[in-house]
Amino acid sequence: MTGGALLVVGDVVTDVVARHREPLAPGTDTAAEIRTLPGGAGANAACWAARSGCRDVRLLGRVGARDASWHEDALRGAGVRPLLVVDGTAPTATVMALVDPTAERTFLTDSGAALRLAVGDWSPTLLEGVGHLHLSGYLFFGGTSRGAVRAALRDARAAGVPVSVDPASAGFLKEMGVARFLAAAEGVDVLLPNADEARLLTGLDEPEAAARALSRRFPLVAATLGAAGALVAESGEVTARVTAPSARAVDSTGAGDAFTGAFLAARLSGAAPSAAAEAGCRAGAEAVGRVGGRP
Repeated sequence: MTGGALLVVGDVVTDVVARHREPLAPGTDTAAEIRTLPGGAGANAACWAARSGCRDVRLLGRVGARDASWHEDALRGAGVRPLLVVDGTAPTATVMALVDPTAERTFLTDSGAALRLAVGDWSPTLLEGVGHLHLSGYLFFGGTSRGAVRAALRDARAAGVPVSVDPASAGFLKEMGVARFLAAAEGVDVLLPNADEARLLTGLDEPEAAARALSRRFPLVAATLGAAGALVAESGEVTARVTAPSARAVDSTGAGDAFTGAFLAARLSGAAPSAAAEAGCRAGAEAVGRVGGRP
């Protein structure tokens, strides 16, 4: 795939990131460094795509009225064109990210307005000038937002625009059910799972076997393996194994989003899947070295 804009349909989130150096102490205080930052898997991926050289990145998402302008300004500052729907009832989605001394994060998620993105918020005209559509997997986990992304997927396929999805959350995938997710993602061209999501979607423990199996359903699969890099699989075969640059991890929040954004930017510029995965791994290594999910 080459040329055209990248349109992301996804979640915009207010992240509250708490980095604690000691194990959490139940029932009392644990010292932490706490920051409030713009985030969201879809929004993060869009920002990393812009950071990675994609000149026209657009983001459709739903936010609460109180902080809509803050999120719009943050997206514009990152080089992303915001197409935000302002929700007068629900607040912007909020995630509390508890980051331990190893940089591993645990999320507490209030989906807020994000999963209220509706079919009525979508229009086929949003695909004008678009070379690739990316759907954040989080939107598959709500009935209303799932209808919106299915409409976007349907119209993109009718227009000949390739579509990618990141499954987003092994926890929410398990709650939704693998069969339901796979049915909702039918017709997607590129799947971008992490190793845990790939295992859950296939029931296979070995990431290579899981990637091969997924690529029989989705034409191109790029599975991230954390510090071990990434796998690319096509038509039932692993076609590339990519190592990740060494990095001093501070916060792993958004590392997968960074991979997604850089991977898609590279593909839009004409890069082969293996080269795009290398670009994704470089972005992921950069992401873990900073607090929060944005570049």
